[in-house]
Amino acid sequence: MTILDRIKGDRLPQHVALIMDGNGRWAASRGLPRTAGHRAGATAAERVIRFAGERIGLANVTLFAFSSENWNRPRDEVDFLMDLLREFIEERIGEFVEKGTRLYVAGELDALPDGLRETVERAVDRTQSGDRMTVTVALNYGGRQDIVRACERTVADVAAGRLSADRIDEEAISSRLMTAQIPDPDLVIRTSGELRLSNFLLWQSAYSELYFADAMWPDFTPAELIFAIDEYQRRERRFGGLRGGAE
Repeated sequence: MTILDRIKGDRLPQHVALIMDGNGRWAASRGLPRTAGHRAGATAAERVIRFAGERIGLANVTLFAFSSENWNRPRDEVDFLMDLLREFIEERIGEFVEKGTRLYVAGELDALPDGLRETVERAVDRTQSGDRMTVTVALNYGGRQDIVRACERTVADVAAGRLSADRIDEEAISSRLMTAQIPDPDLVIRTSGELRLSNFLLWQSAYSELYFADAMWPDFTPAELIFAIDEYQRRERRFGGLRGGAE
């Protein structure tokens, strides 16, 4: 039995989230412009998404594509990323529809360029009936921002009489997050050897298993994804409870 067969027959995570880090350093190490690293990263994302859906059978994959802090990068790099994201999504709409993949986007879309926002809205609309796999793109997304917006929606619903103040609990906040339509991640993977979440899915990752890969994102292969899931399946998830002694 191969490792791929084994992970498919064990506790397959329902949702894997990916912090795709290291594109710039990958390019710099090869004497290439940062834009070359981002394009190589897009190719890696396509490779991983296809393998995750077709070979592993993951139901949910989330990609941290552009954070709310990434606007602070040089303008020409931001413009390139916006065009690359539009191209990436636009070119895969047909394949997503054909393969039953639903595209979901988490983030504040109003700040995006019109072309990218329109492409995102069209892709989400055309793929909404996909029932084999959901690919979520975190775009202009920040975890703290997400929690603040959920709190604002909660306050507004209380003020409007749609929610009683004494019914505010974790579910009330969770249902108002930008990711309310997808389950919390079981496994969060970050590439490039960095050991932090960088404001990604902070509420949702409260009990996620974390896996840190040394590979830069453009070098992250399906084999690395398999190893991460295998490591996840070897861990004992307690969710704050006790088993076999004090935690």
